[in-house]
Amino acid sequence: MNEVFKYGQDSLTVAIAMKIASGKTRGILTPEVMQRVNTSHEHVQAIVKEHTTVYGINTGFGPLCDTKISEEDTRALQYNILQSHSVGVGAPIPEEIARLMLITKVQALAQGYSGVNPVTLQRIVWFIDNNITPLVPEKGSVGASGDLAPLSHLFLPLIGLGEVWYKGTKVPAGHALQQEGLNPVVLGPKEGLALINGTQFILSFAVKAVARLHNALEAADLIGAMSLEGLMGTAKPFDPRLHAIRPYPGNQLVANRLSALLAGSEIMASHKDCDRVQDPYSLRCMPQVHGASRTAWKHLQELTSIELNAVTDNPIIFSAEDTISGGNFHGQPLAIPLDYATVAAAELGNISDRRCYMMIEGRYGLPKLLIQDAGLNSGFMIPQYTTAALVTENKTLCFPASADSVPTSLGQEDHVSMGSISGRKLLQVIGNLEYILAIELLYAAQAIDFRRPFKSAPVLEACHDYARSKVSFAAKDRIFATDIAALHEIIADQSFVQIANNMAILNQINLNGSYEKQFQLS
Repeated sequence: MNEVFKYGQDSLTVAIAMKIASGKTRGILTPEVMQRVNTSHEHVQAIVKEHTTVYGINTGFGPLCDTKISEEDTRALQYNILQSHSVGVGAPIPEEIARLMLITKVQALAQGYSGVNPVTLQRIVWFIDNNITPLVPEKGSVGASGDLAPLSHLFLPLIGLGEVWYKGTKVPAGHALQQEGLNPVVLGPKEGLALINGTQFILSFAVKAVARLHNALEAADLIGAMSLEGLMGTAKPFDPRLHAIRPYPGNQLVANRLSALLAGSEIMASHKDCDRVQDPYSLRCMPQVHGASRTAWKHLQELTSIELNAVTDNPIIFSAEDTISGGNFHGQPLAIPLDYATVAAAELGNISDRRCYMMIEGRYGLPKLLIQDAGLNSGFMIPQYTTAALVTENKTLCFPASADSVPTSLGQEDHVSMGSISGRKLLQVIGNLEYILAIELLYAAQAIDFRRPFKSAPVLEACHDYARSKVSFAAKDRIFATDIAALHEIIADQSFVQIANNMAILNQINLNGSYEKQFQLS
């Protein structure tokens, strides 16, 4: 592990956060950052000693904000809040997302506006470095006064409570600390509140969604181009002149990619003089549909990048004399783009299903159901049932959670974002999308085989070969679920896209043109 990231000093990106979570990059706290954090911590100590009334330091929380807490009780207050707010329910979130929560919280606290003890911050980094990850239930946050419930569960292990993943096993946090020869940290004033106020649950789902959706967008272009070849479509709708007069960058990017992928294809050349006037929308409108989804992805990535380097707890400590109780913890800035991206991901699956349906209709010289002996064999009839089911499930998940608000905290928190639900729904939709794309790849590979001996252009030929290394041509019925699972794996693990990118580099094919920097994952 050679790469090092300096918390609170370097700019955190989606790609870097994912690398820290996977152990490829190590995050560190520099002396400069630790001094900044300690100064903020000293401000809080001064507030307590001077008996200045500041929310959450020497007052109760939420509707109890007017209840004064004595100096001797300010420490107990922080332990109480961690325990009383740990009310999450449901299955644990993926371990990777819980690690992202730790990483993004460290980045926020390291800015030096939260008043935490440097020792507390060091302990969180220790959990990350030693791959000891708290168990966090998936449900219970309304995404407003921070992700209170999930963040409370995330930080119970700091005080020896809750559960963690330790050496691959779920154990009580106190046991893991004991095994490592450590005592729980001692929380001081403001620390419990600083730990559980913030958007790190929403943000971590956004980080993972940005990475997975980018891969799905790349795969959708590749597989869509393969389907177009299999259906003997035309590349004319991808002419740059057409998109120059409606210049959405996302559309132009996709049109450029499709043109580059199809250039030099023997399959495309074999029917250049055919009498088809125009293709159905799911083929010729790929730049418009895939491009719109690219635009939504870009919007989410830009806002996620801002949030990754933001301070989102409350109150904010500028000095012992200057504190502000504001609303930086409110999840709305991410909730709305997460819902937008959910629709974008669902639409990629929607158009993919339409191409699947077209390939089994028996049109354009393809056999009905993509199999020669249809009747005795059902062929590829039923996988499209699965895409139809997944598309419909995705549609039901497109209701924007951010459009709703249920008042909490006795009305003190009277508008909430529900962004945690937006984030969880988006990953569900992307998960379904990856299966839809796997089924389209299954169909497209079969369709291209019926166009032999003509070959695709280099990148798409490599994509076909890679798919065929996992799933063979189907001459008769078999258990297609096995094929779907195999192709889903190469889409989900990003190797399918990587094979294509490697072949493009080898053949000096520029898939992204001048739009690469706008839409690259950073």
